[in-house]
Amino acid sequence: MKLYKIKKSNIDNRGLYANQNIKNGTKIIEYKGKIITRREAEENPKFDNEKAIYLFNLNKRYDLDGDFKFNTARLINHSCNPNCEVAGTGLKVWVYAIKDIKKGEELSYDYGFSFDKDYKDFPCKCGSKNCVGYIVREGSRWRIKKQKSI
Repeated sequence: MKLYKIKKSNIDNRGLYANQNIKNGTKIIEYKGKIITRREAEENPKFDNEKAIYLFNLNKRYDLDGDFKFNTARLINHSCNPNCEVAGTGLKVWVYAIKDIKKGEELSYDYGFSFDKDYKDFPCKCGSKNCVGYIVREGSRWRIKKQKSI
């Protein structure tokens, strides 16, 4: 049985929810996609700021483009009070529980973007009591990742 299921989300359209209780430290789902060079990510108009972009920095040379229907992990929404985090080994990216998650709870992680001059254009809808109010961009393109390379 999968640890998650897709449901309507109050954060952003659809999200992933725990299909059963999940223990802290559990590997939940792989973030899948196509390995591309950093150069391709910077030059391809697919990665502009007009829409959501599912792009992880893997290392200094490669990114992971997760904008594919087969990448169910792309549905995990941002929260300022997350229950998951993302970690990578080599060219693979995994989502792990960082606390015990109850059945029916939405899976989330902190996208970890830095503030820039346009941050107010991207309001956060996580609803947590420690919400910072915005999902902000890193540099000139969206990053679904923590700031440091994984």
